[in-house]
Amino acid sequence: MRKMPKKIIPEPMRYSEKKPFFSNKEIIFRSNGRAHVWNISSKLQVIALFLVLAVAVWSGYSYHMYNRSGRIINRKNNELTATRDAYMDLMGDFVTLQSNIAQMIQNIDDANDSNLDVEQYKQQATLVEEKVKQITSNSKLINTEKLEEKTNLNEVSLQRDIAVSERNELRKKLVELQAMVEDMRAAEMDVLDKVSQIAENEMNKIKKAISTINVPLKKRGLYFNASANNKKQNGSGGPYIPEKNQFLKDKKVSDKISKLYKTVDDVAYYREVMSYVPIGKPVWSMWVSSAYGSRNDPLKKKKAYHKGVDLAGRTGNKVSVMAKGKVIRSEYNPGGYGNFVEIDHGNGFVTKYAHLNKSYVKKGQYLEVGEAIGEMGSTGRSTGPHLHYEILYQGKDVDPMPFIKAKAS
Repeated sequence: MRKMPKKIIPEPMRYSEKKPFFSNKEIIFRSNGRAHVWNISSKLQVIALFLVLAVAVWSGYSYHMYNRSGRIINRKNNELTATRDAYMDLMGDFVTLQSNIAQMIQNIDDANDSNLDVEQYKQQATLVEEKVKQITSNSKLINTEKLEEKTNLNEVSLQRDIAVSERNELRKKLVELQAMVEDMRAAEMDVLDKVSQIAENEMNKIKKAISTINVPLKKRGLYFNASANNKKQNGSGGPYIPEKNQFLKDKKVSDKISKLYKTVDDVAYYREVMSYVPIGKPVWSMWVSSAYGSRNDPLKKKKAYHKGVDLAGRTGNKVSVMAKGKVIRSEYNPGGYGNFVEIDHGNGFVTKYAHLNKSYVKKGQYLEVGEAIGEMGSTGRSTGPHLHYEILYQGKDVDPMPFIKAKAS
């Protein structure tokens, strides 16, 4: 017996619960084969709707005010035109009245007749007077200044809004500019501090070099005062220090710059002074073969007094002058110095160079710091290539080694 297929009973329809209008919503979009879900919360929907309504209300209000302002301006322009036309008519009546009165007076003078129709002119004058009263009693028509002020109210309000906006923007820019000025002032103070520190370090080096060379000078009863040397110009002068607040309103910056000017000027002055003081090694590659003072004579092997130092090296090594000066002797010395150069540096300093293999300079020649004056050699009373180097101050020989070791920069 054939079986009957089972009857499929459809399931009852299910109704989902109605969701509120601002319920959480999802936006699904695909990108590169992948689905992305963007959830929109009910709070965000309410805010968005509020913003849309606010924009719509504001747009409607602005449109209404714009049309209303246009109608007001148009009406006031019509009133102004009517007022001007009334004035033109009034002026015409005045001209006519004046002409008639003048004609009447002329007729009276010509005819000497008192029976002329004067009433006609009185009536004309009364009509004009009434018209004047009628126009002047209407304040809306007579006060053109107030009328123009009202017609321009919309434009003035717009200009005011623009001015307020520009003022706020300018105030914002001023605040930003003030912040920039403060940053620049801080950076400027930092730069000035660093420059002052560099200048002070340079000054300390120079003062340390002066102290170093004064050690051998004191042993000979001498002292070098750099601030009282004869290289300082006579007459008026001194460091240029701008007057405080002359062009700078910031007292801290002004004081800092004044101090910096003085320090830099002092450094420049001391550098100039020290350029005439023989500081440094006259031969770059050398070693000390005989020190200053008491020693055993290298030839006689007896105690002797050595007025300089012997700096040994290779023949031909360049010998340089370590300070500005003038060559006062450049010759062969038969007393044992051999090829010999003597330089006067001023301020009481003189340097001597002996046993040179060759001299590059002549008497009367002016030299700059570091300029080569000859070559190391073994001429004269010598046991081998070396430079006999002497430094004299105020006519007395002093130990050259502190001068060679001193550093002014």
